[in-house]
Amino acid sequence: MNSGSAEKTQSPQSPQSFIKFAWFVLAYTVLVIAWGAFVRATGSGAGCGEHWPLCNGEVIPRDAGTARLIEFSHRLSSGLSLIFVAILVIWSRKVYAAGHKVRSAAMYSLAFILGEAAVGAMLVVLQLVAGNDSVLRAIVIALHLINTFFLLFWQTRCAYVATTGFAGVKSPDLTRARINIMLCLAAFAVTGATGAIVALGDTLFPTTSLAAGITSDFSPTAHFLIRLRIWHPVVAVMATVYIALQAIILPRVFSGRVSRTQGLLLLGLIIAQLIGGVVNLLLLAPVWMQLFHLIFADIVWIALCIWYFSVGRDENHNSGRP
Repeated sequence: MNSGSAEKTQSPQSPQSFIKFAWFVLAYTVLVIAWGAFVRATGSGAGCGEHWPLCNGEVIPRDAGTARLIEFSHRLSSGLSLIFVAILVIWSRKVYAAGHKVRSAAMYSLAFILGEAAVGAMLVVLQLVAGNDSVLRAIVIALHLINTFFLLFWQTRCAYVATTGFAGVKSPDLTRARINIMLCLAAFAVTGATGAIVALGDTLFPTTSLAAGITSDFSPTAHFLIRLRIWHPVVAVMATVYIALQAIILPRVFSGRVSRTQGLLLLGLIIAQLIGGVVNLLLLAPVWMQLFHLIFADIVWIALCIWYFSVGRDENHNSGRP
């Protein structure tokens, strides 16, 4: 098998302080995402009115009701996340040479976190918050989730390349592996988007029992957000089966060049995530379980990204540096 050539990272070793900061930014972003879901689940998105970036027309709101406090704290945490990513970009430019993969990953992270801010502003300004049950809100919520996944993708790449020094292998014989894992990423992203819409429906139209929920899901007169709920489990099962098969098959086909260890880890995570979804359904989607389910989904996504980035790295010899 032609091993190809590893892309040069142009820097023999990343400073440990930068590596730790890159992983910290990634972890912090996951927490901010979870807090954003809490804002949606508690109906606090309208806590600052129609004002953005101000809160009810004030820099710091003086009348701090519960909803306003939740929404304002999310804006503060999101703003801090933007600052962290900006620092990551500046720091990477000081540490790495022009054209380095860490620098480009940091720049893409900045682009997508600005996209997060833009979508957040759109939700507020267009009043796609609180009790809004429009088709537009469902679409924007799904796009918001996709943008979030792209943000995590590039933040993970930044931290991974800085840590391992491995930026990929130029080899045509690995194309199939990369395409299959990209399809895994796409399948999981679609699952996440449908999950975001379902979570919105659970918030706006909570069910009192599992039987009542199933009945309403199939009712032709039910709101579209209720009728869409049945599709998330279907998509989730299909995506889980596909990803699980790839996690088993690809390491065997590309022995040593597609990580078996990461494939097994991903297999365990994706099955655990599916079980979490079933538990969430049986418990009628309480807020705490929705947050846990989302955080775990982000962890699975990060594991998928790392598996994709590591394609071509010789696991048997723990190599891959140029």
